[in-house]
Amino acid sequence: MQPLEFAKLNGSGNDFIIVDNRAGLLGPERLPNVARALCRRRFSVGADGLIAIEASGRADFRWRFYNADGSEAAMCGNGGRCAARFAFLKGISGPQLSFETLAGIIRAEVKGRRVKLELLPPEGLRQGVTIATEGGDPVTMDALVVGVPHAVIFTDRLDSWDVRGVGRFIRYHPLFQPEGTNVNFVSVLGPSEISVRTYERGVEEETMACGTGSVASALLAALRYELVSPVAVRTRGGEVLSVYFTLEGDAFKEVFLEGDTAWVYDGRLAPEALEGA
Repeated sequence: MQPLEFAKLNGSGNDFIIVDNRAGLLGPERLPNVARALCRRRFSVGADGLIAIEASGRADFRWRFYNADGSEAAMCGNGGRCAARFAFLKGISGPQLSFETLAGIIRAEVKGRRVKLELLPPEGLRQGVTIATEGGDPVTMDALVVGVPHAVIFTDRLDSWDVRGVGRFIRYHPLFQPEGTNVNFVSVLGPSEISVRTYERGVEEETMACGTGSVASALLAALRYELVSPVAVRTRGGEVLSVYFTLEGDAFKEVFLEGDTAWVYDGRLAPEALEGA
C-alpha cells in the first residue's frame, strides 16, 4: 500500500485525523481497524477520532466518523467543524457547504478558522432522570439526542466530580442501552454562559471538548434555567464555543454550533502504520 496522506485538525482541543477517501482507498470494512490503529496515542498519530471524507450524490461530501475505539458515530460537532474547514481548503466544497452523516444532512459555513455548523433538531428529551451511582448516591440528570445521545448533570461543584468514574458508570447504565450515552457535567455561570466537562462515549475518557455535548448542555440549560441564545460554552481545553438556538415551548429550532478550528499539520502515513488494520 502506498503512503496515505492525512491532516490533523482540532476543534477546542478535540483532535481528529482526516483523510480524503473519495477514491475509496479505505473500504468501510477496514475503517474501524484503521481508526483504532491511528488514534492510539504514543503508538501512532493519536486522536479522539478518524474522519473519512467520501463522495456524495446528495451533498458536497459524505463523511464517516469513527471514535478512537473504532465505533462509528452518527455525528460529532467539533469533528464536523474540522471536516468542513478541511473540505473547503482542499477544494472539495465552497465556504458554504453541506455533508452527509448518519444523522442526516449537516450544513456549515467556513469563515477563516471559525466554522459555524447547523445541527439537526434535537430529539429524545428526558428531564429529571435519577439513578443511583456505584456508591449508592442518587444523581439527577437530563438527556437529549443531538445527533448522538447526551446526559447532562448540572452542578455547582464542577471541579470536584470524578468525571471518568461517574461518566463511565452512566455511559454504560441500562437506562441508556444499547447504544450508551455521552455524559456532561455542567455549571451555569450566567444568563448566557456555562462551563462543561464531558466524558465521551467511544473515546472512553474525559475530552478537552465535545461539540454535540456543548450543544446539548446549552439547550438543556436553556430549558431548566432559562438561559438565552447565544450561550457561551467554556470547555475543559479553555476555548469558548457559541451555541445558537430558537426555543418554542420545549422544542428547539435553528440550532448552530460555532467556534475556532486549528489545522495542526499534514502528514503521510507509512505502510507499517496500517499493518494489521
